[in-house]
Amino acid sequence: MFTRVFGKPKQESSNTVTSLDKLNETLEMLEKKERVLLKKASAEVEKAKDYTRAKNKKAAIQCLKRKKLYEQQVEQLGNFQLRIHDQMIMLEGAKATTETVDALRTGAAAMKAMQKATNIDDVDKTMDEINEQTENMKLIQEALATPMGAAADFDDDELEAELEELEGAELEEQLLQPATTAPAAPVQVPAGRQPPRPAPQKNTAEEDELAALQAEMAL
Repeated sequence: MFTRVFGKPKQESSNTVTSLDKLNETLEMLEKKERVLLKKASAEVEKAKDYTRAKNKKAAIQCLKRKKLYEQQVEQLGNFQLRIHDQMIMLEGAKATTETVDALRTGAAAMKAMQKATNIDDVDKTMDEINEQTENMKLIQEALATPMGAAADFDDDELEAELEELEGAELEEQLLQPATTAPAAPVQVPAGRQPPRPAPQKNTAEEDELAALQAEMAL
């Protein structure tokens, strides 16, 4: 299919290149002929000058006639060259257009092939398989997290009720516990002796500052 689709544009591109090469060869040939004719026309002018100096008017006129013929051929060759240039420009534009269309056709075919390989049904089927695998994995994880053996027979409600009883018993024990701190015994001082008075404590800097502030406010 791809050979059928892309074979023709490649063949047309090859033909376009061949045509451009042929036009270039023809253009070079015409330019060479044009240079030769220009030289011949210049030579006829020089001959006409020589015949004019020799007082041969008839021969000089014949030289000028030949010069005119050469100039007409040069003008004709110039027209041919313009036509070839025009044809080359058209072919180059057509070649660029063909290559562009060929590239677009290649991209479209590649896109079509990719869409065919990944149609919407396949995408839906793949998504269903992913969802099913995800659900199965969740079930497997839940099964692995389920207690087994003796631990599976334990009742969480019963365990929580037992924990509450333990907490209540501990709180009741703390409330019923007697105070262990005994009052301090009074200190007996012998008769005639007074206990030493405690030394006056020195005010800290903050206390002095506070006292000064209170005195200032009283004023």
